[in-house]
This record gives sequence, C-alpha cells and structure tokens, in this order.
Amino acid sequence: MSDLRELYQEMILDHGKNPRNFGFPDPSNRSADGHNPLCGDRLTLKARVDDEGRIEDIGFQGSGCAISTASASTMTEVVKGKTVEEAHALFEQFHDVVLGKIEADPVALGKLAVFAGVAAYPMRVKCASLCWHTLEAALGESDQQVKTE
Repeated sequence: MSDLRELYQEMILDHGKNPRNFGFPDPSNRSADGHNPLCGDRLTLKARVDDEGRIEDIGFQGSGCAISTASASTMTEVVKGKTVEEAHALFEQFHDVVLGKIEADPVALGKLAVFAGVAAYPMRVKCASLCWHTLEAALGESDQQVKTE
C-alpha cells in the first residue's frame, strides 16, 4: 500500500470521527445548503467573509459518510484565511484531482492532495466534492440548495 493511500485512510478516519470547524461562525454573512441524494449526505455551510474578500471564519454542520465529513472538515481548515478567489482556484484544482483529470500537486493542494485516491472510486467523487460545491454557492451568495444530482 502506498504512503499516500495510507495517509488518505488515516486522514479520512480522523476527520470523519473528529471533524474540524463543525459548527457555525458567529456572525456569518455567507451560507448555503448541500445535499447528495445518492447517499444522503447533507450539510449546511456558513462563512464570514470580510470586506476584502477574505474568508475569516467558516464552519459546517450536517451528516454524511466519512468521506463527505472528512472532505468538509479538511476544506474548512484549508480555506480559512484564503480569499474567495484562492478558494475558488482550490476548488477547481481539487475537483479535477478527484475526477482523475489531473495528478494531485501536494505543494498546491497541501493536505487536500490525499483525496486524490477518491478518483479510484467514482461513486465517492460526489461525497468528496459536495462541500466544495456548497462553498461555491455560499461564496457566490446563491440561495439555492446545492445538489450533486
């Protein structure tokens, strides 16, 4: 088993059992709901974005599989402190990696690179990307629920 695969499993288990940023920032000025009808994952994401477009704080609540929860937990850790544009660029790169379109760049993605293993399990791509689609909706100030179907 490769080191990246072992790290992936350890991180999924750790973040799935002990999600970071579980709860909402107070106050928040961005929010969106996400739902994956295929497996039932649901989450609400709230963020506080400052006047310069920097994500000051972010959190989520909901229920889902270990991959969905771990992805939301990891995403909130990584995007906190980034600008909206930086978060959008990370989403694009993360999405291409989990779809298997590009190789994971550990320097650019940091700990998000461990999700590259999701590409081997197409049914799990929507689980891993639900929180990202929900973040995009929240940052775009869309009030429609995000669905992966």
